[in-house]
Amino acid sequence: MGDNPRVMTRPHRFSDIADRFLTRRALLQGGVAAAALGFTPVGRIAGAPARAETPGLQFEELGRIGKDEPTHHVAPGYRAEVLISWGDPILPGAPAFDPMAQTAEAQRKQFGFNCDFIGYLPLKDGAATTAEHLASGESAHGLLCVNHEYSTPRYMFPGMKNSEAVAANSTPETIAVEKASVGHTIIEIRKSGGAWSVVADSPYARRIHAETDMDIAGPARGHARMKTDADPDGVRVKGTFQNCAGGVTPWGTILTAEENIQNYFTGVASKLPPENAREAASADSFSVGGRLWMWSTFDKRFDINVTPHEFNRFGWIVEIDPYDAGSVPKKRTALGRFRHEAATIVAKDGKPVVAYMGDDQSFEHIYKFVSARTYAAADVAANVDILDDGTLYVARFNDDGTGEWLPMVHGQGGLTTENGFDDQGDVVIDARRAAKVLGATETDRPEDLETDPITSRTYVAFTGGTDRKEAAPAAPRAPNRRGHIVEILAPGSDGDRDHTATDFQWDILLLAGHPEAETNAQGKYGPGISDAGYFAQPDNLVFDPKGRLWIATDGADEIGLADGLWACAVTGPERAVTRHFFSVPVGAELTGPCFTPDGETLFVSVQHPGQGDGGSFAEPVCRWPAAMDSAMPPRPSVVAITRDGGGPVGG
Repeated sequence: MGDNPRVMTRPHRFSDIADRFLTRRALLQGGVAAAALGFTPVGRIAGAPARAETPGLQFEELGRIGKDEPTHHVAPGYRAEVLISWGDPILPGAPAFDPMAQTAEAQRKQFGFNCDFIGYLPLKDGAATTAEHLASGESAHGLLCVNHEYSTPRYMFPGMKNSEAVAANSTPETIAVEKASVGHTIIEIRKSGGAWSVVADSPYARRIHAETDMDIAGPARGHARMKTDADPDGVRVKGTFQNCAGGVTPWGTILTAEENIQNYFTGVASKLPPENAREAASADSFSVGGRLWMWSTFDKRFDINVTPHEFNRFGWIVEIDPYDAGSVPKKRTALGRFRHEAATIVAKDGKPVVAYMGDDQSFEHIYKFVSARTYAAADVAANVDILDDGTLYVARFNDDGTGEWLPMVHGQGGLTTENGFDDQGDVVIDARRAAKVLGATETDRPEDLETDPITSRTYVAFTGGTDRKEAAPAAPRAPNRRGHIVEILAPGSDGDRDHTATDFQWDILLLAGHPEAETNAQGKYGPGISDAGYFAQPDNLVFDPKGRLWIATDGADEIGLADGLWACAVTGPERAVTRHFFSVPVGAELTGPCFTPDGETLFVSVQHPGQGDGGSFAEPVCRWPAAMDSAMPPRPSVVAITRDGGGPVGG
């Protein structure tokens, strides 16, 4: 494979980063003169005044909620109502949910399992084109586009109380139900009298799942390593799954991210023949091998030893047009293949489109894609396929608060035939290995990346939970038990930053964890945080229209808290002063927070409620959203949150 160059930097001690963090806090509040920090990375980053100060949050904070609470809670003055749950009818002719008699035919017409990312796109009555819908900014009528990450058979089917029972009782029909339960759902929704509901039999309604036909687009289209007996041309693939986070494009499409694809594949990489050496290396990189799901028992395309190229056909960003129910989803291979978490688009008229992405695994990387063509704001159709041609980059963070975007281009930086890359198709298929050849920074599980609509700064949620032995740039704690959020500043000033540039600066917004925990797990926030304001393991991020950052968690239970949603300003005196807003029931995590354009509704996904040690379909730890005395199993659901009397969520 050739050399694996590394950038040698001074080790980052936690005390160094904590001092730097606290000094930045003082600077932002006016307690330290900027001149005193003029020759430090913090001084350079913080010295430019914000174009517009983030307004503070104006809601009464939700108190601290313990991890064993059987239902959800929201801040006083707000209501949180379940909009749709697993099994609810979506398509015409769909039956009502019957957990005791599920079929694949029914599930393909019903809302899927384990909802995650949510995207909202406006619908205007009487509009004839996507451009008209988008321009309307309609916030009471729209399309809700929802990911379904993975199936969990022991909570989906009776009689599957543990992994042994799943192995013994799985059948072709239960596997078909699982395949139909993942992927993506598009529904039409409308708000009336302050309440949201799903529009029945909508022409936009759609279920996309593990058997849906999709096109392969970009540099891996037709590549030798994408060809299978079922698709000898390497241009068409069945399905998408492990759809975690995603993004919404300004031209009216949804980007859904394929993340932990390895969980549905089995096989032994070392038994692959020499001609599949690259497939073996890829399978090892993704940790294929364990039998977490039973799909390969009944469908050999999920066995890497039978169909070694099939695995290469997953791990991509998939683009979907929700305004056209007959459109074919496209896997955009120019954006690279890895455990995708998010695809956040930054687009400015007349400039290339930028997509920020993370690879959610310990010691993996942050990426961005810059399109070759420029974005045309006034011509939606001109942006079709704009994500198929451009340059993929991977981030290197330096110890001095600067960073570089390294181009992932065949023939450059060691991405050559000698190192196992014969063309750009190989580079994108093996993006993880290419990133390491280039010497990109290994990070602590980068999950969501979001760009502030006011300042144009970009934020990365590092969920943490890693066994890092030494601290490093952008990873100040070893081990990193609780996660943190990093701020990336492209060149320019707030509100006018050049996201196409190959250099950047970075700083830390906050370190998650209890403020009084031991050193390597201690949280660091803005001054004045309440006893309910701290959290652990940040995951999904979203900005509201006023530029406040909302942070979902996946792992707060490790410090005794229910997972949920916190919010903070990112500039001004309330920077990083996080406040608790919403909590999910026991066993669940909160995912996919999404605002309507007017900011008056916040949609969230409640994923895997009721799941816990020893739990099952028959004996979950809760039955949310039903009562515990119900016969219904727990059901992942989307919740709509609005303010009593109306008005923007968060004030």
